[in-house]
Amino acid sequence: MNLEHKTISREEIYKGAIVSLVKDTITLPNGKTTQREVVLHTGAAAVVPIDDEGNIVLVRQYRHPAGKELLEIPAGLLETGEDPLECAKRELEEETGYKALEFSHILSMYTAVGFCTEKIHIYLAKGLYEGKQNLDEDEFVNIERYTLNEALEMIFDGRIEDGKTVCGILAAKKLIESNP
Repeated sequence: MNLEHKTISREEIYKGAIVSLVKDTITLPNGKTTQREVVLHTGAAAVVPIDDEGNIVLVRQYRHPAGKELLEIPAGLLETGEDPLECAKRELEEETGYKALEFSHILSMYTAVGFCTEKIHIYLAKGLYEGKQNLDEDEFVNIERYTLNEALEMIFDGRIEDGKTVCGILAAKKLIESNP
């Protein structure tokens, strides 16, 4: 069966600083027409930083949509035309105050493909050295370090709930095990 959908029209509902909301009218594979609401997002990059002792450097910050503090890998929005690796490097230093000698691409993933275009590119960073933390004026974070095994335990007992962080840590584990 052909699964192709065709967009007939797009109506902008809302345009914000980070996301926009559109309503697309589409044709389904069976020829029927329907509408889909889509959150347009520029994308992001994130990094799983591993220090020389093998600890993952995480940031704890309040996330308003969740209504609580979450433990996350450093991440941020792609600027227009920005290479995802450059974004990951920038966010690592801005949020943690570290730079890294080595970056490896782990994976790229859609965060909520049912309604959002956000694609996040996740990297592993090793060889951390001191840079300069430079948080945005509305950004407040605490830096925490955990061993890979502690981070995995925190995923499975619910202390780490952020999707990019869960995926990044699990994928980093696989990459580390296959390339010690």
